[in-house]
This record gives sequence, C-alpha cells and structure tokens, in this order.
Amino acid sequence: MKFRLFAGVAGLAAAFAATPAMAQEEAPSEFTIAGSVGLVTDYRFRGVSQSDKELAVQGGVSVTHESGLYVGTWGSNLSGWGTFGGSNTELDIYGGFAAEVTPGVKVDVGVTWYMYPGGSDITDFAEPYVKVSGSVGPANLLVGAAYAPKQEALGRWYLDADSYATGIPDAPGAKSDNFYLWGDASTGIPNTPLTLKAHLGYSNGNSGLGPNGTSVAPTGSYLDWMLGADLAVGPVVLGVAYIDTDISKAESAYLKPNFSSSKNGSPISGSTVVFSLSAAF
Repeated sequence: MKFRLFAGVAGLAAAFAATPAMAQEEAPSEFTIAGSVGLVTDYRFRGVSQSDKELAVQGGVSVTHESGLYVGTWGSNLSGWGTFGGSNTELDIYGGFAAEVTPGVKVDVGVTWYMYPGGSDITDFAEPYVKVSGSVGPANLLVGAAYAPKQEALGRWYLDADSYATGIPDAPGAKSDNFYLWGDASTGIPNTPLTLKAHLGYSNGNSGLGPNGTSVAPTGSYLDWMLGADLAVGPVVLGVAYIDTDISKAESAYLKPNFSSSKNGSPISGSTVVFSLSAAF
C-alpha cells in the first residue's frame, strides 16, 4: 500500500460503543466503522511533495467486517506536481482482506485505486499491495510491497520537461509498471503519550514523465525515509517527522520545472520537517 506521511487513514479507531443497557439488548455489530481527519504542513507521497510544500487537509473512513474484509476511502488536496490537471484533489478507494495467520502476525492483502477527479482521463491507476505486520518486544513492525502493473498513467510519455512543455509526447500511449517496497517501525515510550516511528521505502518505476507530466517514481529508482514522533492528547494526535529521499538535484534536473516548488524552484523531494494534527472518530 502507499506510504505517505499521514497519508493513510492514520490512527483509525472505532468510535461507536454501546451503553451497558444497550449492550444487553443488542448483539455486537459485524462491522466496524472508523476514520480520521487531519492537517499536515506538507503532503509527502513516498518522500515527494504532492502539495507544493504547502498545507494539506486530509481525511478518510473505512468499514471492516469481522471476517477481515474491509473497504475504505481517503482524500487530500493537491498542488503543483500532484494536481494532474484536475480539481487539485486525490481520492483513493481501497479494499482488501486482513487476518492473523499466526499469533501476533497479521497479513493484509488488497488494492488501492488512485483517483484524481476532473483530471486527465488516464491519470487514475490501480496498485495491489501486501503487508505483513507484527511486534518484536515493544516495537511494532510492518513490511509491505506494492506493485502497480503496466498502465498508461504510469507510462513514460515524455523523456524530460522540455518535451512535456511542447505538449507533444515522445511516446504517446506508453505503459509502465511501478514497484514499491517499504518497512515501518514504531514503539511507545513507557508511561508517556509519545510514540516514536520510522519508515524506509524503495521505489522502482518510470524514470521520465507520465501523460500529465509527473511520475510515481520520478527518477526511476530511489529511496525515501522518515523519522518522527507522535504525541496523543485524548483523541487528538500531534505529529512531527523528518522526511528525505536520496534524489539528488542532478538526478532530477531533467524533470524541472515540473519537479520543483512553484515558490522558489527548489526540488520537491528535498529534506523537510512535517508537522501534523489529526483526530480519529
């Protein structure tokens, strides 16, 4: 599944609990509904800004059946590199099945459909994923892999930003795939509301520009990482995270100006500190 800081439906928790009197009359529901809303100072998708290094409002909701089947949706505003010529909105729809295969080890298999309402007809794409999670001592660990099969939205239509500026694709209709491998770790600090977290990801895909002048793996292959902490205050979570990639200015030069902030021309994959405020419901 995708990783983006605060980009999944983070901190999902059921918010519907029966009163003791009702509990005697009603059987437990087969479904759990949960969600979250939040603000981030920059929406980073696999280390790359999708909001032109500006504030993003995000939120989502999921429905999980007791069998392990689940569906959900998540959305965020976009700007710059992430707009896809549409309504400056990303809307993801996902579904899958999660189950504990051995005590303490959970496997989650599903697919995410990335949608950009009002964008070009071929900007949407599907990405299946598998995740394995568990705990080792006080640490919660997760390893995931996502593979998006060949699709036009991921294709290398333009070799560089100069070609994109002409509006004439170098390879119209080209299709590419994309692979993403990642690991997450978190641990709570005993007797405090603090949680430390870390992430490392590897992308491999289209090294040029897609049909709308962007790419899920901008330089073909690169690493992204994050180190951060969350502070829980009741249902509200305050977060801070340092995010970076190994994409150098030289490696991304052929993608500019697409791959640059509209404010100062700086790369949108450079190191940054992101602050967040979120609440579960």
